[in-house]
Amino acid sequence: MRILEKNMGLLDIGIRIILAAVLFTLFFTNTVTGTIGFIDLGVAILFTITSFVGFCPLYKVFGFKTCPNKRLK
Repeated sequence: MRILEKNMGLLDIGIRIILAAVLFTLFFTNTVTGTIGFIDLGVAILFTITSFVGFCPLYKVFGFKTCPNKRLK
């Protein structure tokens, strides 16, 4: 059993990348500022990292999986 086994599908990854781009844009254009702006930036960074890794820790905690992994025997 791998610790960081992929649990995100392509649609989920695509949605996260788009949301991250929107959140980065809102932060860097000073549309969202202050504490909410930094929370926005943190969420954007988290979405970007989880998208590139293909693993979401919350999915593992709740037993949720959008990746159609096929195990080879």
